[in-house]
Amino acid sequence: MALPALDRPAVLDLLADGEWHSGVTLGQALGLSRAAIWKQVRVLRALGLSIAADRGRGYCLAVPLDLLSEPAIRVALRSPTLQALEALDVLVVTTSTNERLTSRPAPPPGRISAVVAEYQTGGRGRRGRRWLSPLGHGICLSVSWCFELAPRDLPALSLVAGVAVAMALADLGVEGIQLKWPNDIVAAGGKLGGILVEVAGEPGGPLRVVIGIGLNVRPVAGIAAALRGEGGNLPALALDDLLDGRRLPRNALVAALLEVLHGSLRSFGTTGAQGFLAEWRQRDCLAGHPVVVTRGQESFTGLACGLADDGSLLVDRDGSIVPVVAGDVTLRAPG
Repeated sequence: MALPALDRPAVLDLLADGEWHSGVTLGQALGLSRAAIWKQVRVLRALGLSIAADRGRGYCLAVPLDLLSEPAIRVALRSPTLQALEALDVLVVTTSTNERLTSRPAPPPGRISAVVAEYQTGGRGRRGRRWLSPLGHGICLSVSWCFELAPRDLPALSLVAGVAVAMALADLGVEGIQLKWPNDIVAAGGKLGGILVEVAGEPGGPLRVVIGIGLNVRPVAGIAAALRGEGGNLPALALDDLLDGRRLPRNALVAALLEVLHGSLRSFGTTGAQGFLAEWRQRDCLAGHPVVVTRGQESFTGLACGLADDGSLLVDRDGSIVPVVAGDVTLRAPG
């Protein structure tokens, strides 16, 4: 069904607790007819939510949701980041958080603008692949930043963003996070998320960058098969799968990401990528493994040998070290 442009379906907040709510109770609380309640439930189902309906009990979400909240995110930010926050938009539905920011003027240098959404209708990763995440189950976050002068290590920015995500997750007690060149967040052999960096401006500056981050937070049945259908190379994994029954608070996660990204972008603009590459190398999931590299129409196999100082991936191809600047790299299947 076509999705209407709703800022926030009113019934979502009441159903988020995962309890049963009758149509009469929902209608009285929201001042809506039962037909209008049913229409909103249909919209939420179209956004990927599993909502049970029972004639005697009403409606119930299969899994409770901790909905994103601007006040909850702001209160979790430290003063320097909060003061540097030019704008923070918390949306239920948008086409793409990156597109929301690229369509706006860049924030002043040293300040950060952010958009986070419960659901994206046009979210995408590298090579135009869709980003798959049901409403309320993941993080779709984009930040906009302006460099007065183009950083000398600009091609390594996606690696810096990956390190920032790993550091934010470590701050929240998530261990075992690894990075897959150039922009995937992985753990335990599964993909947790990805990063998309878009750059606009003049080579001499100022230069605006938009960094989009998609993370799987809550497990979703069937998402691994859907990812493979979109051309993904790793099975999907959710952050909650790594926490032995603990649920990662999504508002705290957004705040942690904003904190680390703010500090990382400031540092990257002044000192470059070298300080981040050491951390990236420690989390490199490809190093020492046979890989398949695809660049346009060319494809070859080799042994991943880590990162060069410029952020390119080094691959041993029949005894010759080949720097890979762009392309798709996957672990080669045994045999």
